[in-house]
Amino acid sequence: MPNEELLYQIKDEIGLITLNRPQARNALTFEMYDRVGEICENTPSDGSVKAIIITGAGDKAFAAGTDIALFKDFRTPEQGIAYEHQFANCFVRMEACPVPLIAAIAGACTGGGAGIAAVCDLRIATRSVKYGFPIARTLGNCLSAAALSRLRAVLGEARLVDIMLTSRLIEAEEAQQIGLVREVVDDQETLMDHAWALASQLKDHAPLTMRAAKEILRRLRTRGPDVEDEDIIGSVYSSEDFREGVDAFLAKRKPQWRGR
Repeated sequence: MPNEELLYQIKDEIGLITLNRPQARNALTFEMYDRVGEICENTPSDGSVKAIIITGAGDKAFAAGTDIALFKDFRTPEQGIAYEHQFANCFVRMEACPVPLIAAIAGACTGGGAGIAAVCDLRIATRSVKYGFPIARTLGNCLSAAALSRLRAVLGEARLVDIMLTSRLIEAEEAQQIGLVREVVDDQETLMDHAWALASQLKDHAPLTMRAAKEILRRLRTRGPDVEDEDIIGSVYSSEDFREGVDAFLAKRKPQWRGR
């Protein structure tokens, strides 16, 4: 992965991951998922890094999902299953991070970007935030049981069903009301100021207490998603409708669903 597509720096014991494809609304490549997971999983627990902020370059998007062009050659069940495994593996590695993860969200936060934000421990957003998974009206793919389980823990099942079926996006006022984000600010500059202030506050807290809370909650959360779902994922990613969704997205036209 070209280094410029994902930037990572450490300043004053705070890590900053920047998803850096603003020309593509920070759409994620497979390598970017791997790099986010690698950074989180390998964060030292020796105090040299005490919190990590994840954000997107610019003020238009945190990350507008996976780069759709990467799906162009998907044809088989195995390709869809492998992708969802990679997607889930990124989240597993993020959950292994020993320090708090803060998502600083501006603009579009959809698909894989919404997944990354959901796995973070704390979230701050600007008033331009639009959060969700509009795949029922765009690509026609699906989420795995592991991904849906994590989202259900953050959003609640009723609201998760709502946004998955209607493809609507959660905006700032609702996001704060339901606890998806802890704070809404006016602009990108204020967003990053508040994210750094929050990370600095966490630097002074007992690391073992925070780490224990994260790990126990992770264990409670992961008892449920160990269900068989590869038959569903495989059939959706190898379907005519998914091919139509990708082709229509890339051609900037409305997809024509056939249910097969």
